[in-house]
Amino acid sequence: MMRNAFWAEQSVIVTGGAGFLGKHVVQALQERGAKRVFVVRSAEYDLRHEENVRRLYQDVPATMVLHLAASVGGINANRNHPGSFFYNSLMMGVLMMEHARLANVPKFVGVGTICEYPKFTPVPFREDDLWNGYPEETNAPYGLAKKMLLVQGQAYRQEYGYNSIHIMPTNLYGAGDNFDLDTSHVIPALIRKCFTAKQNGDPYIEIWGDGSPTREFLYVKDAAEGILLAAEHYNGAEPVNLGSGTEISIRDLATLIAELVGFTGEFRYDPSKPNGQPRRQLDVSRAREAFGFSAQTPFREGLRETVAWYLEQVGAQQA
Repeated sequence: MMRNAFWAEQSVIVTGGAGFLGKHVVQALQERGAKRVFVVRSAEYDLRHEENVRRLYQDVPATMVLHLAASVGGINANRNHPGSFFYNSLMMGVLMMEHARLANVPKFVGVGTICEYPKFTPVPFREDDLWNGYPEETNAPYGLAKKMLLVQGQAYRQEYGYNSIHIMPTNLYGAGDNFDLDTSHVIPALIRKCFTAKQNGDPYIEIWGDGSPTREFLYVKDAAEGILLAAEHYNGAEPVNLGSGTEISIRDLATLIAELVGFTGEFRYDPSKPNGQPRRQLDVSRAREAFGFSAQTPFREGLRETVAWYLEQVGAQQA
C-alpha cells in the first residue's frame, strides 16, 4: 500500500512517454496507482524550444519529472544523425531541468544511457569509471548530450539544493521495440532479419561487424520498474547503472534469436561495418543497494516474448 500511496499523491510529467521505454513506464505508473500522469506529446510541446518548456510547466503543475525523451537509435542512426541526436537530446534535457527547478518541481529523474561510458571501460562498468575516457565514436554525441544531464543535476544540487537524480539503463529490448532496420537496435534488427530470411527462404543474413562485441540487455519492463524504484527511493547525486549484469556476444545473440525465430541459415559478418563498443556489461550493485532493484526477467524468456510480440504484429499487418 505504501508504494501506491506514494504515487497517488504525485503529479508526474513523463517526457518520451509515447516511446518504447516511456509506454512501459506510464503503464507501470498506472499499475502503481498514479492518478495524475501527463505524457508530453512533441506536437503540442516541442521541448527543444524554451517557450514550450516554460508553457508545459505552467500548464501542468508537477511534483516529479521523469525525463526519458531523446533522439535515439542504433549504430547506423547514430552515424547518420550525430548532430541532431546531440542537439535534440541536449536541449530537451537542459531546458526540462532548468524549468523544473524554476517551477519548484520537487524531483527530477533524468534517464541517461549506457553510451555515456568511455569506449574502453573496464568490465563490469562501474559508475566511478564514467569520466575515464571518451565514449565510443559512433554514439558519443548522443551519449555526451545525455551525460550533461548528470553534470547539470550535480551542479544544481550543489548550487540550489535541487533534487535531480541520474539513471543509466543499458541496452533495452522487449514488446513495442522499434523494428525499423534503418534506426533499430541490434535485437529487433536481428529478429526482423531472421524472420524475413525465413519467410523468403534466404540462405543467410548479413550482420554488421565481426560478431565479437558483447552487450548487456535489460528487458524493458524491468527497466521501467528500476526507474520507478529510483524515483521512489533514491535521492543521491551519484549516477546509477540500470542493467541485468549479464553479458552476451553479438554472435551468440544471433544464434539464440535464429533459434527462437526458426531461421536455420547462416550468418555473414561484415567487418567493414563498425562493431560499436567492444564490450558492455554493468556493475549493478549500486542500484541494488540504493533502491533495491535487480532485473527479474531471464534473457531467453524476455527474448521469446519479444519475438512473439513481433510475430503478432506481422500477422496483424498481413491479416
